[in-house]
Amino acid sequence: MRIGVIGTGRIGTIHANTLSRHRDVGSLILTDADASRAQDLAHRLGETAAPGVEEIFRWGVDAVVITTATSAHAELIGRAARSGLPVFCEKPIALDLPGTLSAIAEVETAGTVLQMGFQRRFDAGYTGAREAVRSGKLGRLHTVRALTSDQTPPPAAWLPLSGGLYRDTLIHDFDVLRWVTGREVADVYAAGSDAGPAMFRAAGDVDTGAALLTLDDGTLATITGARLNGAGYDVRMELAGELDQIVVGLDDRTPIASTEPTGPPAADKPWTGFLERFGPAYEAELNAFVEVVRGERANPCDGREALQALRVAEACELSRRERRPVHLAEIPGGAASPFV
Repeated sequence: MRIGVIGTGRIGTIHANTLSRHRDVGSLILTDADASRAQDLAHRLGETAAPGVEEIFRWGVDAVVITTATSAHAELIGRAARSGLPVFCEKPIALDLPGTLSAIAEVETAGTVLQMGFQRRFDAGYTGAREAVRSGKLGRLHTVRALTSDQTPPPAAWLPLSGGLYRDTLIHDFDVLRWVTGREVADVYAAGSDAGPAMFRAAGDVDTGAALLTLDDGTLATITGARLNGAGYDVRMELAGELDQIVVGLDDRTPIASTEPTGPPAADKPWTGFLERFGPAYEAELNAFVEVVRGERANPCDGREALQALRVAEACELSRRERRPVHLAEIPGGAASPFV
């Protein structure tokens, strides 16, 4: 098959590398707003560079992978849907609900495939947690504690375009919380702090955030996020039930040190970023997309799933801004798709 890759930045380069060596992918066409960047990557991979998006569709491809700036996602998803092409798109579909709903409607009207890039669904640790919860190993789940902490913040210029901490970063935690537990979020109460670098205040964003979420079966979940965690890149999820307790993301590279005399030592080589920590998961989600295109498996994360994660992020941002609990019923787009 021939796949068009639109966007050849950090994650686009990783996806292009994965697809270029896939046995079922015959060739790639790469394009980017920075034409020289696409040409350089195409040269390294032995693939073809296109001058622009128009050529991707005009030259003919069997599927499209979208890794551009978020502002272009919805339009490109719609363009691919109208062309009858299956799409893999990095999260989010759009930074607002109207744009998200419009793009989903185009896909559903066309009857095409949209697979969203929530790579944690393909991580071994989160997969194991889902299996433990679903098997009953933990008994009744009563508490979930999750966190995502970046070692270094994104560039200042990116912050106004990112959608903020809840939509840009913690949306991954919201998605995988639903996926692991099989439950929906009923209401949230969120708070944030912009006490760090001034660039966060200038962007109307926060550098640290926390949310208390109540799931529809009464399970309580806390999710925290931070943009400046000097020890390293830290992503964990603890799940506590009446019978047992487990944790995702605890290994010899977790950037945390114990103060107990007999506690484990600090990591010699802590995780530094998401591309390193989730490398195998990024590869697995693209392999899954190829299987979806070939008709060999069901879509593991469609647009409706991405919509529900965005609704939780929107509820958290509203709660932070208005300093009040927010029921998810207040946020449009509440008809959830079945879990896969």
